Formats: sequence, C-alpha cells, structure tokens
Amino acid sequence: MNLENSFDVSIVIISWKMKDLLKRCLETIYLFTKDINIEIIVIDNNSQDGTSEMIEENFPQIKLIKNPENRGVAPARNQGIKETKGKYILILDADMELTDNSVKHLYDFMEKYTDAGIVGCKLVDKDFNLQFSCKRFPTLLAFLFRRLEWIDAVKKSETLKNHTMKDWDHNEIKEVDYLIGACQFFRREIVDKIGLYDDKIFYGPEDIDFCLRIWKAGWKVFYYPFTSIIHHEQRITKKNYFSAISLKHFAGIFYLYKKYKFKIKV
Repeated sequence: MNLENSFDVSIVIISWKMKDLLKRCLETIYLFTKDINIEIIVIDNNSQDGTSEMIEENFPQIKLIKNPENRGVAPARNQGIKETKGKYILILDADMELTDNSVKHLYDFMEKYTDAGIVGCKLVDKDFNLQFSCKRFPTLLAFLFRRLEWIDAVKKSETLKNHTMKDWDHNEIKEVDYLIGACQFFRREIVDKIGLYDDKIFYGPEDIDFCLRIWKAGWKVFYYPFTSIIHHEQRITKKNYFSAISLKHFAGIFYLYKKYKFKIKV
C-alpha cells in the first residue's frame, strides 16, 4: 500500500448492481464530509448496470476498479484496501446514505480512543429506525435463526435477542464483539498486523472474522452512536435462500466455524 500523498481517510466501497444507491451514497459523502481529507475507491463487481459509466461521468476523482466478474465481498474489498493511502480506512456498503459529517465523527473518535482498532456508527433505515449493526459472536443456532426471522417465535427468541444485542438501547459508546461490514472504520496498522479480509469468504461472515482477528491482536471493537448513517439494506440472501449468492453465504458460515474449530472466542 502506497502512502505517498496520504489522506486522513480512505473510503472503500464495493458495488454490485446498485448503481442508483451507489450514486446517492457518493453524493452524500461529498455533501456532508467536511474538515477532513478523503479519497474514495470504488470496486465495481461486474454490475453490468451502468455503474462504472456513472462513476466515470459523475465522479472522475474517484479511483475505480472494474472487475470482469463478481469477485465477492472480501476479495473485492481487499482490492480496494491495497489501493488506499489514508491513515484510516472506512469500509462502506454501496447502499449507505450520509446525513451528517459521519466520517469526521469516526475519525475524531479513533484519534481519541487509541486502544480502538475498529469502530462503527449507528445505522438506521430510511425511517430512522435503529438497525442492529453491532452484535455478539453468533452460535450456529443464531446463524440459523437469522434465516428464520419471518417466524414470530424465532424473531422474539432469546437466541436472536442476545446475538443482535436487542437487550441494549444502543445509545452509548460500547465495546462489542463485532460490527457488520456495512460500516467498518479502522486503523491502517490493523491491516499491517493482521492482514486483509479473509478472501476465502465470498460473501457473508467476513466481518465477523475481521473483528475477531482485531480482538485477538489486542485492539478493541467499538460501537459509536453519536452519528448515524441510513442503510438501505438489501438483504439479498433473505430474499432467495437458494440463490447462488445465498449458497455462497452459507458456505462462508461453515468455513468460519471450521476455521475456528466451531469455537468463536476472543
């Protein structure tokens, strides 16, 4: 990673068939981000919907990586990270919409909390309802229940309540097990010490694995509620349980548990 002409924050966004949402995401980043020097790297995972052309026409300052195929989440994020020059790296999903100077808020937090390896802010839906973006490490049962949330008894179960931290109001800074990959803001030293995302995980629990390795390396994982980002969550694996993406997601879950010998502990 080249650190010449370094930035305060490098923002890495991967996109697959989300041209309009990505355009809104980029517009709001530039609209609301103040008093900080940023660069943006976008990886287009062969969207074939005009994403690359939209970026080239509207955002020529962005570094664009055009993949000839859908390389998945972890491998594509790693492509972007390798191009970054910032002191900090912010991973964002393409379906995010800023309404505040959230990047600067997260930057200031990391400057103050030197034991923090990674932080994520509050995520909300379009109606500003809380999304549960920080979680406790899941059991295999919790993973299963997340796919069965349409069943009322499962949705209200203690298993899911514990996993998604619904027993907490999400209105204070808190150390948490992991943050979902939609918003992960971390120090460059993290990558230097623990490496990139595990690119054997095409789509799914790469966020869990990354936070777990951060904990094991001696840093803390924090949730920061004093700025929020709208997350137009797509939930593609819950729309079709038997799609190719869903099957790769399930494969990532089993790979994770095999990697840690069915135990996820710090």
